Amino acid sequence: MTMLPKSLDSKLKSLQSDNSSGEFILADAKDADMAFGLSSCGERRPQQSDEPAYRSLQEYEAIIRQIVDQGLVDIMLMSARTADRLARREGLFANSAMTPAVRMNDSTDIWLAGKDYSYANEPSLPFSTASIAHAKTGVVDSADNSHASVDLGLYSITLNHDVARDRASLLAYREFRHEAERAGFRHFLEVFPPNAPSDLKPADYAPFIADSIVRLLAGVAEAESPQFLKIPYLGPRLTAALCEFDQTIVVGIMGGASGTTHDAFHLLAEARKSGVRAALFGRKINGAEDQLAFIQHLRQVADGEIAAREAVRSYHAVLASNGIEPKVALEDDLQLTAASQGLGESGVSKDTASYSSATAVASSTAR
Repeated sequence: MTMLPKSLDSKLKSLQSDNSSGEFILADAKDADMAFGLSSCGERRPQQSDEPAYRSLQEYEAIIRQIVDQGLVDIMLMSARTADRLARREGLFANSAMTPAVRMNDSTDIWLAGKDYSYANEPSLPFSTASIAHAKTGVVDSADNSHASVDLGLYSITLNHDVARDRASLLAYREFRHEAERAGFRHFLEVFPPNAPSDLKPADYAPFIADSIVRLLAGVAEAESPQFLKIPYLGPRLTAALCEFDQTIVVGIMGGASGTTHDAFHLLAEARKSGVRAALFGRKINGAEDQLAFIQHLRQVADGEIAAREAVRSYHAVLASNGIEPKVALEDDLQLTAASQGLGESGVSKDTASYSSATAVASSTAR
């Protein structure tokens, strides 16, 4: 399948040669069905008493089509099932500059079925439901990779300062990298905060993540390297240090917990100041009153075209003009909460960029 040139490819090339080029990679995460159950696709709004509370997968896919048509994000991250339907069978991305991507592993800390998320209380164990072969071509054995519809995946690891479990996670990542290199399959690396650390204090999470990333990547050859990183915002000092350590590595942030609209835009603006050049927002986009308008303003903040507070005011103005009732009043939505801070350098905010609501790191599920 012949595809249009992708904005991701041109931006990566530009950033890897000059991190100050001004390019910014923006991604939407529509892979929540890899973690949650029936609530994966988000709540219907406005809610009608005679219908299910949550969107169906088909409604979820309809929103993905709208976002692809809008063309403002560079990557659409999906589950293998959704990507198989939209990217392979439907060919949704063939005439789009957007790059489809698949979540390639679902380690145990994102197993969030049920009410108490009991799996997420246990230290992360590596596991992958999806396979590279199926992500690329839809079948386990394909003699013709020229028909691949997806060539990019997200791989995530969660390190807990537990030598045996962390070794198992790193070994699984090594196996994935080697398989991906053989298959001509690219990936970006997500590093979650510890979900059940054995002996780390909250104030140690951010430096532990930064040091672990540097140590991990030191053993990775260029041919198997991640295209970019997706990590919690570590605060201005540590984030800047990580971005400056090797400027050929594009550092991206995850969107964080559900909070105010100002939380989302402020987090993005602050990360950009620290040298971050990519961001993946999932829950914040999917929970927005108007996803297209929210993405429009994310793009403007990411590109430095508008300040965070002004973006909030502009977003509410769009809601009003579209006849959409906001979840909270403008003045309340202009507030900043802990959700805007990511992993602080003197401690950990209550709402951080972790899937789990049952860990020492987070009290609400987030991306």
